[in-house]
Amino acid sequence: MEKELVERLEAAVARLEKAVAAGSQPSIAARDVPGEALPVDPAISAFDELAERFIGRVSAAAGKIGGKVLEATEILEEAFAVEKDLLVKAKQSQKPDLAGLQEFLKPLNGVILKANALTEGRRPDYFNHLKAAADSLTALAWIAYTGKDCGMSLPIGHVEESWQMAEFYNNKILVEYKNKDPDHAEWAKALKELYLPGLRDYVKGFYPLGPVWGSVGSATLSASTSASSTPKALPAKAPAPPPPPSTSLFSSEAPSSRPKAGMSAVFQEISSGKPVTAGLKKVTDDMKTKNRSDRTGMVGTIEKASSASFFSKAGPPKVELQMGRRWSVENQIGKKNLVIDECDSKQSVYVYGCKDSVLQVKEKVNNITVDKCTKMGIVFTDVVAACEIVNCNGVEVQCQGSAPTISVDNTSGCQLYLSKDSLQASITTAKSSEINVLTPSNGPEGDWVEHALPQQYVHIFNDGQFTTTPVSHSGG
Repeated sequence: MEKELVERLEAAVARLEKAVAAGSQPSIAARDVPGEALPVDPAISAFDELAERFIGRVSAAAGKIGGKVLEATEILEEAFAVEKDLLVKAKQSQKPDLAGLQEFLKPLNGVILKANALTEGRRPDYFNHLKAAADSLTALAWIAYTGKDCGMSLPIGHVEESWQMAEFYNNKILVEYKNKDPDHAEWAKALKELYLPGLRDYVKGFYPLGPVWGSVGSATLSASTSASSTPKALPAKAPAPPPPPSTSLFSSEAPSSRPKAGMSAVFQEISSGKPVTAGLKKVTDDMKTKNRSDRTGMVGTIEKASSASFFSKAGPPKVELQMGRRWSVENQIGKKNLVIDECDSKQSVYVYGCKDSVLQVKEKVNNITVDKCTKMGIVFTDVVAACEIVNCNGVEVQCQGSAPTISVDNTSGCQLYLSKDSLQASITTAKSSEINVLTPSNGPEGDWVEHALPQQYVHIFNDGQFTTTPVSHSGG
């Protein structure tokens, strides 16, 4: 009897040691019954069920679509796998300091950068799919929540807020393919359900106050001990991801979104009707594609310089007319004299990665998109479809003619100057702050009247439905 009791105690101790190493606690039955299988951590088991139930639907739809959509979905699967590994690792480690947390999050940060790389540069096919997938992955950063002073919303709120940013593009997919291709619509619906209710309910059930860290005696995470936690290498065929931002992806600090006063002065001069266009650099005959033998589809509007200081890290600055359909203005730094004056209503303008510059589009175009620009000024006459400002910081846009639609997404600090002919424009904002619209007054001085678009709302349930009103602020 004594021998049997000793054997049972030794078996129980062995199982306890294995359970601690695996980051889970054995059940009472496992402690007492020899040969009983170690239980799986219920939170990790539920995460596996989440992935199987929801990611499986997204992957099945992506398999029917193929191409870049399938590639983005595979990265999404990788991100959720990394998240699971981090949840297991957290229970085996003590709560880290800031440097240790950044190292801990590096694998997830690397996968998110890989997803963002699919959307970089020239607008790829299925851009809305790629943006929806990439932007949705920021919801997984709920695991970075360390307390009320960390600068983040609670995990449940963070998941919901992150999905709002991705939903802007997801809704575009649903509208475009609703009656066109059910596979694309199914992919978009499955992607939304992965986060709402999927990930949101999972976090609510297991981690409402953030990740569960190990107790005293567990490994301590630091920049040195976590250096081995690196994301998987990119496949050879994938493009290299952009360089990491100057601040951490999960940093709560936000750069100033106020544009410099100098740009406003430029706008005032343009609006005044004075001959300021004499100082703008014009596309001359010898610079046009049809008159050049050394380049195809390329129109240069940048003055030559021996110094390479004006080259952006993302690539050389350029102004291209691609395939006769799209003007691509990229990586312009400190150029206040950019002009496109020979275009038509069938062409579009795509402005990417520019900083502290001003572009003037002097003829009617079909569409204008401003993407990932900082302290950028855009002046245009008319657009047939829409003017879109996406992922920007501190931009000023002036419409001198008409624009039926203006959309602002994931942008901090945007000044919209509307002419009398564009006052009926439909303005849509999402995940944006500090949006001001300036309209011409009826007075003799012709001053601008500034209108701040609300970014906070109150929702009140009454008579079986919600009533939404913007929050008004009054000065004291």
